[in-house]
Amino acid sequence: MRRFLCLLLLLFVGAAAVQAAPARSVLVLGDSLSAAHNIATEQGWVHLLEVRLGKMVPPWALVNASISGETSLSGRNRLPALLATYRPAVVVIELGANDGLQGLPLAQLRDNLVAMVSAAQATHARVLLLGIELPVNYGPQYRDGLRAIYADLAKQKHVGLLPFLLDGVALQPALMQDDGLHPTAAGEPRVLANVWAVLQPLLNG
Repeated sequence: MRRFLCLLLLLFVGAAAVQAAPARSVLVLGDSLSAAHNIATEQGWVHLLEVRLGKMVPPWALVNASISGETSLSGRNRLPALLATYRPAVVVIELGANDGLQGLPLAQLRDNLVAMVSAAQATHARVLLLGIELPVNYGPQYRDGLRAIYADLAKQKHVGLLPFLLDGVALQPALMQDDGLHPTAAGEPRVLANVWAVLQPLLNG
């Protein structure tokens, strides 16, 4: 009887530990495209993702560390503290659009992305890169170079890749704000669908 009671106690403690275990977490490090620019926060794709993750069993937590105007350099500088604080299992990096819009050297962007991916992988986090496309007036050489950075880095570092975050959205006027750069609330579910297709496999390990 005593052995049986001890066994029940161990099972109870084990079950309580599972229930008390912290939720697995996803860290999103991005710019205004992930910071719900000019729309309500709850309409942005990151919040929509947070809701979906919270319904999973067991649930995932989400930390949105995105800031409008963020460049790859500022994201690189902020990432180590975020990794130490939140210890995410998955890191989603959505940076590079502001580098490109400012015409910053592509080599600088690549170095910063490499550093961020390496820092995340050093903590055993899985990484997803979200790529972006620039307007055609930036010219084919610069646009192709930007696109190649994400593709090459994903292969070299063995990380997930969404080549174009706004695929199926950017060329739909009804889904884009007047600035032509940011989705409307109506476009955000499609953005989430793009991200989810490549994020879900990382959540499954």
